[in-house]
Amino acid sequence: MSEVSNPFFARVWTVMSAHETEELTRLRRENLAGLSGRVLEVGAGTGTNFAHYPSQVSQVVAVEPEALLLRHAQAAAASAPVPVTVTGQTVEEFADAEPFDAVVCSLVLCTVDEPAPVLRQLFSVLKPGGQLRYLEHVASAGWRGRLQGAADATVWPRLFGGCHTHRETERGLTEVGFAIDVARRQWTLPRWLPLPVAEFALGRAVKPA
Repeated sequence: MSEVSNPFFARVWTVMSAHETEELTRLRRENLAGLSGRVLEVGAGTGTNFAHYPSQVSQVVAVEPEALLLRHAQAAAASAPVPVTVTGQTVEEFADAEPFDAVVCSLVLCTVDEPAPVLRQLFSVLKPGGQLRYLEHVASAGWRGRLQGAADATVWPRLFGGCHTHRETERGLTEVGFAIDVARRQWTLPRWLPLPVAEFALGRAVKPA
């Protein structure tokens, strides 16, 4: 990841995250359940996850390189139930940091231009046996997959902060060395709606010990 400036998307996302559906909030809680120790959260956005970290987490270091979202995330950290430090640094700047017990990615891997280097960096900052929790837009099959391809090739990434909806995220995780331990798909909108972001992948990838 690199420093970003998407003021239009940042404003849109600030409004959307303030009116998040109960279904998406439930998925966030599920994605964070059972975490403990030190956690690196990548692309924290407005800090929507912070309220849902379990008490066993000793520290969250949250990365958010978009300036407007960073300010919102810092405000959310002040009322979080666990200690949260929010930084505008990029993931690459954690290369020499103490390894983390877990990494959390929520609706962020779809936004990076080159996922493979970012996933390799996330693999490197984890302790052996550490886990990456993900809640992400992913590639769908059939007509929705074709819709995603068209959206990604035209206006969708420009409007939504670089989001690419047709990403093979789980395959990318295994290619850099992760083992997928738990994975499932969840629809958050009716399947008949012609939107490219109705299907989410939720899961846990582990760095082999």
